[in-house]
Amino acid sequence: MAFVHLRTHTEFSVVDGTLRIDEVAPAAKADGQVALGVTDLSNLFGAIKFYKACRGKGVKPIIGVDVWMDPLPDAADRVPTRLALLVQDKQGYLNLSELLGRSWTKNVQRAQAWVRWDWLQELGGGLIALSGADMGAVGQALLGGDVPRAEAAARELARIFPGRFNLELQRAGLPSHESHVRATVPLAARLQLPVV
Repeated sequence: MAFVHLRTHTEFSVVDGTLRIDEVAPAAKADGQVALGVTDLSNLFGAIKFYKACRGKGVKPIIGVDVWMDPLPDAADRVPTRLALLVQDKQGYLNLSELLGRSWTKNVQRAQAWVRWDWLQELGGGLIALSGADMGAVGQALLGGDVPRAEAAARELARIFPGRFNLELQRAGLPSHESHVRATVPLAARLQLPVV
């Protein structure tokens, strides 16, 4: 199976992305990638431009968003976590648009739009969820040594996204990535969840 970037941030992730959409589609094509995912931070501003750029190069566009999540209800702190939501179909695009609209109009915290867990339950249809790697609820719990909490978060996400939730691994050279990978793989095996 060919490698596909599922979490590219573009210029529309203003404080985080340096890649320009006009450059990523040709780069993916030149690299032999058959698809490319863009998950800008809390917005879909570049979705149409990205879609057209990828289609023009023969690369399948995967549209998504990297969202900030409200802390779980039992969280001792009020620290948000991350979750990547990928559009699976038209309903998923509509649901993702609604989630973003709600988060920007009803739940802005620390100048960030946070998605509430109960909204995911209501609007999770047509979306594929990636756990957020070491910045997600599962990853943060694992890095904190709280395996039961990580397992509970993974089970909740798997319940909300039946057959559409993946534990996410990243290896980009950050110190937390290797310890996160070592903790996530056994959890995935135990819960029989796919890993990306």
